[in-house]
Amino acid sequence: MVSDLKSIEPATGKTLWTGTSGDADAAVASAREAWPGWAATAVVKRIEAVRRYANQIRNNGDELAELISRETGKPMWEARTEVDSVVKKIDISVAAFAERTPQRQLPSQANTRTALRHKPHGVLAVLGPYNFPAHLPNGHIVPALIAGNTIVFKPSEKTPAVGQYLVDAFAKAGLPAGVINILHGGPETGKQLTANDGLDGVLFTGSAQTGIALNRQFASRPDKILALEMGGNNPIIAWDTDDIHSAAVLIVQSAFLTAGQRCSAASRLIVKDTIYDPLVREVKRIADRLIIDEPFASPAPFMGPVIDNETADGLTESFLALMSHGGKPIKHIARPVEGRPFLTPGIIDVTDLPERPDIELFGPILQVIRVGDFAEAIAEANNTRYGLSSALIGGTAQQYDQYWSNSRAGIVNWNKMTVGASSEAPFGGIGLSGNHRPSAYYAADYCAYPVVSLEAEQLKASIGIGLKDE
Repeated sequence: MVSDLKSIEPATGKTLWTGTSGDADAAVASAREAWPGWAATAVVKRIEAVRRYANQIRNNGDELAELISRETGKPMWEARTEVDSVVKKIDISVAAFAERTPQRQLPSQANTRTALRHKPHGVLAVLGPYNFPAHLPNGHIVPALIAGNTIVFKPSEKTPAVGQYLVDAFAKAGLPAGVINILHGGPETGKQLTANDGLDGVLFTGSAQTGIALNRQFASRPDKILALEMGGNNPIIAWDTDDIHSAAVLIVQSAFLTAGQRCSAASRLIVKDTIYDPLVREVKRIADRLIIDEPFASPAPFMGPVIDNETADGLTESFLALMSHGGKPIKHIARPVEGRPFLTPGIIDVTDLPERPDIELFGPILQVIRVGDFAEAIAEANNTRYGLSSALIGGTAQQYDQYWSNSRAGIVNWNKMTVGASSEAPFGGIGLSGNHRPSAYYAADYCAYPVVSLEAEQLKASIGIGLKDE
């Protein structure tokens, strides 16, 4: 069979992986056949299986980290943190399963017990993104497997090699055939997968455009679980602070880690006018110092390239569009390596833009907005259809309480980055950022459904009212 898929290392342009598009219907059939046996497997045995998988990843962590770096372009130090997250997800998911989907007895009448148990949905599709090609799909797959579901995993067509590595690790851990199935391919393969009526649900991480399409597709199918994590147009409010440098560090990290390719990355910096000049100057000074290089360079880079040239071209055009509509560049975005998707951070003041585009700029672009009072800052932060992550830098405890109460986001931080959420907490947002099915610790909620049973050992019943005399 002729290969029709190719994965290119963004930093070098070299071909990393080739393969062929899979058959979605065959993958779903395989998962469906395996499901009864896996669902009937004792949960302790399912947990043992995912722990063996964790050991496979742990024992080959450097190999996986190198693969992640090569396929995504992210620095090796960052790829290692992703591998650590994959391993840690197992213990977190086991704890979440026990806490969020327990078996327990509820108060009930005499001679009756009310039992709460949870059942798996069945066959779930996991659609993975390219920015965290191991950690994010792993965060769906592991809790779904523990709950007793079987999986069809379609990795991003931009990071198929990492996806294949994960599934191979599950196979080496001894999971039965068909419990997890990999499906390579592009958007058409994904559409074929989600159209298969043999699925019981779809767990998706990716763009709002695709998430909205899935939401429409399943609008008439309330019987199928749909968990969507769709990114953001995330704000940071910078307010009164004596530590301008620390504020700037948090802003730079929020905006430019992973070359800005995080769904929780800060896209908009909302600054009090009285600290605008010193803060923006310091943000630019730090951004100018960031090392942008290939993943294995020495000294270690802060960030590598974005995923491909098409993405880099689109981000460059977006920056130019902001300029053409009245944005004032503070730091121009640039392409330092000809022919490769490296980008320098772009910072632009969009205060005077009559209409600011409410889109996810998935890359190293930070828009700056000057405001005069705190109420205006909150209104500006909420001026988006998205609602994933936000932060207040500086300010008082009272202002943070005000911001927390009024912010429209699933993550609201104070004097911390917008990125780097804990896997031991729920992760998700509102609006175009999600459909109220947060992942991470709360993934257990959408991997099984509750079943309540009234149970009695002996059959005994009577009607005490409403009967005619015999």
